[in-house]
Amino acid sequence: DGAQYWERVDSGTALRIGRTAAQSRQSPSVPPTRTGRRPRPRPMSTVVYIAVPLFLLLMAAEMWRSAEWAGRIRGYEWRDTLASLSMGVGNVVVSTGTKVVTLAVYSALHQHAFFDIGFVWWAWPLALLGDDFCYYWFHRSSHEVRFLWAAHENHHSSQHYNLSTALRQSWTTPFTSPIFWTPLALIGIEPLMILTAQGISLIYQFWIHTELIGRLGPLEAVFNTPSHHRVHHGRNVRYLDRNHGGILIVWDRLFGTFEPESEPVDYGLTKNIHTFNPVRIATHAWLEMIRDAAHTDSLGNALRTLWKPPGWSADGSSQTAHELRRQLA
Repeated sequence: DGAQYWERVDSGTALRIGRTAAQSRQSPSVPPTRTGRRPRPRPMSTVVYIAVPLFLLLMAAEMWRSAEWAGRIRGYEWRDTLASLSMGVGNVVVSTGTKVVTLAVYSALHQHAFFDIGFVWWAWPLALLGDDFCYYWFHRSSHEVRFLWAAHENHHSSQHYNLSTALRQSWTTPFTSPIFWTPLALIGIEPLMILTAQGISLIYQFWIHTELIGRLGPLEAVFNTPSHHRVHHGRNVRYLDRNHGGILIVWDRLFGTFEPESEPVDYGLTKNIHTFNPVRIATHAWLEMIRDAAHTDSLGNALRTLWKPPGWSADGSSQTAHELRRQLA
């Protein structure tokens, strides 16, 4: 009887410990308020939407300043600007729905995280650094895998480079991008922190879409700057698929994709689409990819058309960015 008693005690203790561990995993490491509820940060994606009026105000200021620089920079073209704004509105509409699913997926993965980090202060710099690392690989992959490029390409379709270009966002990357951030949820970063870090990165990247700001001295070594990002938007052969960083440029320096601004930038695509129609801007790369895959001679080559870099072709009739740069060298 004594042995059975202690077995019951041990079982009850283990059960309480298990319940406590499960509750700690479900609840962030934030002290409860007087109401007993634990405060959670507002998702930064919401803050991005609130920042839109500021974006528009800065665009107006850049338009005014660009008029004084006429002839030295591309400046604004009203049809191009309207196309970029239309793409941005479409992205907001699509993202409003996909964020719900994305948050649910990150939350489900977070239940199986390796570490229970919670909302401690040092989790924020960790989340920002982790987000920037994930963004680099998402962005680089979106240039090196045609299926992902079809979603991302519209952001590069403008032949102008100004703050409105930052708002030329894809209608389909909300579907192709979330998987790249899943490691953060598995590490133990809170899902709302992941979305917040993404929002901070998006806000940061707005101001670097300008020709009005030159090089920024020592900051160029660490941060993504207007100079670095101008390179990224160039169709010059030496600039193709370079400078993928979001906030930091160190990832490009570490992984061999960095290129300094050394010649005037020719903005746009290697084959510009010459349209201001937002529907065509959003869909033409998908349609071209499907057409090219359908015209291959085998299922294997059709699949390669989807997963090989943009410019790859089974018959060698077109070239990838890597092949073009190799010729330049």
